[in-house]
Amino acid sequence: MLITVFTPAYNRAHLLPKLFESLERQTFDGFEWVVVDDGSEDNTQDVISDLAAKNETRFAVRYFRQQNGGKHRAINRGVGEAQGELFLILDSDDTLPDNSLETIAHYYNQIREDNTFGGVCGYMAHHDGTVIGRGNDDKVLDTDSISLRYKYNVEGDMCEVFRTSVLKEYMFPEIDGERFCPEALVWNRIAQKYKLRVFPEVIYYRDYLEGGLTDKIVRIRMKSPIASMMTYAELNGCRIPFLHKMKAAINYWRFRFCASSGVKPVLSWGYFWTLPLGLLLHINDLRKL
Repeated sequence: MLITVFTPAYNRAHLLPKLFESLERQTFDGFEWVVVDDGSEDNTQDVISDLAAKNETRFAVRYFRQQNGGKHRAINRGVGEAQGELFLILDSDDTLPDNSLETIAHYYNQIREDNTFGGVCGYMAHHDGTVIGRGNDDKVLDTDSISLRYKYNVEGDMCEVFRTSVLKEYMFPEIDGERFCPEALVWNRIAQKYKLRVFPEVIYYRDYLEGGLTDKIVRIRMKSPIASMMTYAELNGCRIPFLHKMKAAINYWRFRFCASSGVKPVLSWGYFWTLPLGLLLHINDLRKL
């Protein structure tokens, strides 16, 4: 089994058939579909059962249910259950181009025996074909995800497909009382050790639906301030341009004012001067609630 396609599901049963259809159209067969139901209150389990019955064993459909704890906990569970060598996160409201897994396998096989690579990375696009990421449209790059953003200036969501073994090495922290952890926290940690083969081909279709994580991300981060602070404090400590270090420090303070208890991640003393700017953003966030 080369690829685990993983879907964290929470009350999005009506969207799963479209996602499943995109898997059935794949031109590559060496994959499984793992679904972790994060405590859905709709008929997600029944929908998955019906889809699995229609699948006629072309690929394995494996369903797991757990108490609601957030996408990051679902990812941890999925990584633990995965049988694939690669791990692709496919959200319930998204789909894959027909040749997505074939393209991923093609580029991964080029670097499969090189353990300095943590996986591969392609582009995302909206369902209308508009490419989301910008900055490296014409060549293959071997680089880590931090350099991709801050050296090569690639902007917008990308589709990182990591080795499952690497994700087992860098599990998401599960903080009591918090149900969100930015994926960037783990991706940045992986970037300290592993690089990716980045190729300029679209392997993922995404639209930002009302009510999704992206739609209300600031409020979500405010409710999970420790993980948010951890992400920005660690980013501030990375080798990135000063302007981005400053922005990370401001956002650290922005969410630190939301943390009432618990052990708080520490920001470099050299950036304490950004506290007033973070406070202003925090006050503005409160006004929008």
